[in-house]
Amino acid sequence: MAEALQKSAQAGSLKQIGKKIKQDQIAFASLLVLVVLYLGVAFADFLSPYSETWSDRTLAHAPATPVYMQDENGGFRAPYVLGYTRAIDPVTYQWDFVPDYTQKYDLKFFVKGEPYQLFGVIPGNLKLFGAVDPATGKPARIALLGNDINGRDIFSRMLYGGQISMTIGFLALFVAFPIGLIYGGISGYFGGVVDNLMMRFAEIIMSIPTFFLLISLAAILPPKLSSTTRFGMVVVILAFIGWAGLSRVIRGMVLSIKEKEFVEAERAVGLHPMGIIIKHILPQTASYVLVAMTMSVPGYILAESGLSFLGLGIQQPDASWGNMLKEAQDVYNILNRPLMLMPGFLIFIAVLSFNVLGDAVRDILDPKSKARR
Repeated sequence: MAEALQKSAQAGSLKQIGKKIKQDQIAFASLLVLVVLYLGVAFADFLSPYSETWSDRTLAHAPATPVYMQDENGGFRAPYVLGYTRAIDPVTYQWDFVPDYTQKYDLKFFVKGEPYQLFGVIPGNLKLFGAVDPATGKPARIALLGNDINGRDIFSRMLYGGQISMTIGFLALFVAFPIGLIYGGISGYFGGVVDNLMMRFAEIIMSIPTFFLLISLAAILPPKLSSTTRFGMVVVILAFIGWAGLSRVIRGMVLSIKEKEFVEAERAVGLHPMGIIIKHILPQTASYVLVAMTMSVPGYILAESGLSFLGLGIQQPDASWGNMLKEAQDVYNILNRPLMLMPGFLIFIAVLSFNVLGDAVRDILDPKSKARR
C-alpha cells in the first residue's frame, strides 16, 4: 500500500512539473530546443545529405552552398544550387571557390543516398534532401554549412557529432548516479564508522582536480583505440569523478529520512537494511535527483567537448562537436569561415537549455529557492 501511494505521488509530481514547464515560456522553449536537438541527432542518417566519413577532396574548405529560387529573369522557380569552380582571387591572389552559373542542380527532397542503418537496425538509403543534376539524374554536391579541410560536409558531421556530444551526459549519469545514490544511501543509513570511512573516500575523489584527471586518464589511453572504445572510456572517466559529490548530498538527505516513522516501522518488522535503503529511503530523494540530473548533463557535455577539442577524446575521422571545433581554432578560419564555429554554437545552446530547464525544475520542486533569489 505504501509503495502504491509513493508511486502515485511521484507520478503526480511529474505531471506537476510538466504542467508548470508549459506555463513557463522560457523553460518550455528550452525544452523544445532540446527535443529538436535530440531528434536531429537521432535521425542524423536521414537528415544529413552525406555520411559521417564521406569526403570530396576537390571541395576542401568549399563555402556554404546557397539555395536559389529565382531564374535569370528574376522569376520564381524550384529551389536549386550552383556548382563551384576554383579560381584565383584577384584581391588576395589565392585559390578560391566561385559559383559556376552553368552548373545548376535541383534541390530535391527524399532522394536516394548512401545506405545506412537507422538506429543501427533499420536499413535504408533515403535522405531528406539532396542536389540532383537535372540532365543526368545523378546526385550533385550540396553543403549547407560548407566543407572542412578534408572536403567533408560540416552539416552532416555536425548531426553525427551530436550523437556523441548529446548522449555522453546521459550515459555518464546512468553510471555515476546509481553509484552515488547507493553509496550515499549506505553511508547515511548506517552512520558511525561506516559513514566516516565512506565519506572520507568520497572526499578524496572530490579533491582530485577534475579536468586534469580527465586529461591524464584520456592521455594514457592507447592512440589506436577505436572511437567506440574511446567513447566508452570517456564515459567511465566522467562517471568516476561524478558520483562523489552526489553521494554526499544523498547521505545528508538519508540522515534525515532514516529518522522518520515509516523507516522505524520497517526496521521493527525486520526488513533488510538494503531493502529499506533502495525501496523506501532513496525514492524519497527523487525530487533532488531529478534536478541534479538535469543540471549535471551540461557539465558532461562540456567535459567531453573539451577533451575532444584537445585531441584526447573522440578521434578523427569520427565526429564530435569538440573535435570539429579543433579545426576552427585557426584565426584565418574564424575570420573567413565562421560557419565552422557552428558546433560551438550548438554546445552553447544545449548547455544553456539544460541549465534553464534545470533551474525551472528546481523552482517547481522547491518554490522557496526561487523566493530567496
